[in-house]
Amino acid sequence: MPRRFKQKSSDDIRIELIALLTDFEKELQKDDLRSKVLSLIPAFHLIRDLGCSLIPKEGNSAARNRILYYFQKYPRTIISCDELMVVAGISEWARRLRELRVQFGWSIINGITAKEMLEQDEFPLDNVDVASMGPDDYLLLKEEQDRDAALRWNVANEIRRSNTGVRNKLLDFFRKNIGQSITGEELRYVANNRTEWARRVRELRTEYGWPIVTKNTGRPGLPVGVYVLEQDRQSPAHDRKIPDPIRRAVLVRDQYRCQNENCAWTHDMWNPSDPRFLELHHIKPHAKGGDNSAENLITLCTVCHDVIHSNKK
Repeated sequence: MPRRFKQKSSDDIRIELIALLTDFEKELQKDDLRSKVLSLIPAFHLIRDLGCSLIPKEGNSAARNRILYYFQKYPRTIISCDELMVVAGISEWARRLRELRVQFGWSIINGITAKEMLEQDEFPLDNVDVASMGPDDYLLLKEEQDRDAALRWNVANEIRRSNTGVRNKLLDFFRKNIGQSITGEELRYVANNRTEWARRVRELRTEYGWPIVTKNTGRPGLPVGVYVLEQDRQSPAHDRKIPDPIRRAVLVRDQYRCQNENCAWTHDMWNPSDPRFLELHHIKPHAKGGDNSAENLITLCTVCHDVIHSNKK
């Protein structure tokens, strides 16, 4: 059973630790290695207790709570594994961290996932130097808990074991969670930790026409690091392969609003009975030489977009 933190003040622990280390001077004069090791064990525990004692009482009931308190104190800040080890006060801090991410739905990503998101232009936090992050550095992206995360991870476990490619696994996971906020960590897990997951998500959006949006690509109100499949349908073939920078520029220009003046739908008007979303429409069709320039694109909701194409048939 793991040793529990003994509730003491930081200063009391510090004084006790100094006394032990002072006495250790006598042990250094001895030849018995085991005697030296055994005499350091109490000091080792006290150092852990000292780290735990830094967390206020309201966040100090368990190692997992101490880790969460520390992340919430410094959201969207790079936190090293050494910091987490200190405040956790136990050797199994990594397991507690995983519980926070998997079972309890806290949006915590590591340096590997952050860099893979950055490569695909899905990490728009200017104050975070992702390039400096190591594999054992972490970020709390969102301060609100996602209570549906544990259920999604059970689904992810089934899909990641399937005998299919990374892109198909990701699409399967998205289609089982339509309209749900999915984190990059979840997608990386579904992809069996393959580094290509972020590129495959981009392909699903830009080449295969699945309406997967992020803060950068259609839904500025989404938290950083969150992906949403808005509806279980692909865009028409002639509206795919629009580069993300162009897509983003058109949405910003059109203020994320359907440009049909009789509609003017925005994401703020979304509701479960009307699950539409925004798409880009070519003013001059591809078949007639229309290109993917911003000047030839306009923002429409899916309902208005479908009407236009239905009238052209």
